[in-house]
Amino acid sequence: MTRITALLAATMLLFLQSCTVGPDYERPEPDMPDTWLFTPQTAEETANTSWWEQFNDPVLNNLIRTALLGNRDIRVAAARVEQFMARLDQARSGHYPQLGYGAAGSRDQASKNLLPPGVDSLSSTFSATVNVGWELDIWGRIRRANEAARANLLAAEQGRRAVILSLVSSVATSYITLRTLDKQLEISKRTLQSRKGSLDLFEKKFNGGVISLLTLAQIRSEYEQAAVAIPTIELQREQVQNALSVLLGSNPGSVPRGRAIDEIPQIPIPAGIPSDILTRRPDIVQAEQNLIAANALIGVARAEYFPTISLTGLAGLASGDLADLVHGDSFLWSLGGNATGAIFSGGRITAGVRLSEAYYRELLASYQQAILTALREVEDALAATARSRERLEAEKRRVTALADYARLARMRYDNGYASYIEVLDAERSLFDAELNVVKTEETILTNLIRAYKAMGGGWVGVAENTADTVDFPEPDTSRNTSHTHP
Repeated sequence: MTRITALLAATMLLFLQSCTVGPDYERPEPDMPDTWLFTPQTAEETANTSWWEQFNDPVLNNLIRTALLGNRDIRVAAARVEQFMARLDQARSGHYPQLGYGAAGSRDQASKNLLPPGVDSLSSTFSATVNVGWELDIWGRIRRANEAARANLLAAEQGRRAVILSLVSSVATSYITLRTLDKQLEISKRTLQSRKGSLDLFEKKFNGGVISLLTLAQIRSEYEQAAVAIPTIELQREQVQNALSVLLGSNPGSVPRGRAIDEIPQIPIPAGIPSDILTRRPDIVQAEQNLIAANALIGVARAEYFPTISLTGLAGLASGDLADLVHGDSFLWSLGGNATGAIFSGGRITAGVRLSEAYYRELLASYQQAILTALREVEDALAATARSRERLEAEKRRVTALADYARLARMRYDNGYASYIEVLDAERSLFDAELNVVKTEETILTNLIRAYKAMGGGWVGVAENTADTVDFPEPDTSRNTSHTHP
């Protein structure tokens, strides 16, 4: 008998599995190139490492750790993951019988005018019951709902990883920008100090009648140009500091500094990495999980064409006297089953299926577009990094040439072979070139960060491990939530 029961159970299980409506998910194969269009000649494969540590700046490392522990966006994403975990548990509950209980007691007074003589008009009823209900998932509606809930949970987890990826990249980029502005401010103040000395000297010459007012006005104009640059850079620096502070999860304020921008090493461009690494990028994985959920929802929608079959049962005790409630004669029970389905819905079910199918096609196109966008972002970042390095070398050669030009122009002026206009032109060009060198150094480093962000890679897991150490406070449910209204 036991073998027969087991055989029947196995047969029923196979039947239920085979009756799952809706399409099974088949992963779209993206058209991925074997290598990048732009491939550096010499580089190291570092996409899976904590790339920010290669900048050899302990301050930057600490800022990233602080952000992973304190950033509010990560906490929002983590709470969203917990919501989808709870939704998955809710969906799973449909696989199991639902047990409930009930207890009731009443005492009724009937109209004596409606009762025969001698019949007591007072009556009492007491009952205690346990009920059970179980929906048989013959068509796979619950299984498809579980599949969708599980995919939504995984998508939420990947959404949190995408927030972490963006956060680390944003902190590193903001820090690089901050150090760039620090260096530009240093250059501007040094230039201003130099031009102040020249201005003081030529004011004395003008007072002595050696130079004209036109020459003095030109020198003063160059001095004020450097003076105007300083508050502009200081404002930008304060704004970047405030933005970086918010990323760290703290109030706007000063941010610690480490290496100068020209001391931060230009780490190698990640190379030797297959392009299919992008399929592990959080936003792409999230897009695919959303696609899986949408595919499962097609089955949920199609299941409405079929009847919902449920088993119900009830057992308990009922008596007209509370003292007799636990006696055997008070026992009652009921078993039953029901099937409900739609005969005519005015096209509602068909429209629901069409809606779910169209939603799937929308997310499929979004998934494919996400891959194309990721490929473009990586190619752009790799190419921009290499071209910026070439530009930096040219910028540095230009600074060297302009420094010689400024020195020789001053010598020519001192010896009476040139006007001071030539000196001003050389110093103006040198000032702009020095600022451009710093800006190009920033561009190289930010493009490197963009490349690592665009590729994703295993480093996201390293950052996620740090973020996972945060303990989130439990909601306080001990307080009285009732309100007294006036």
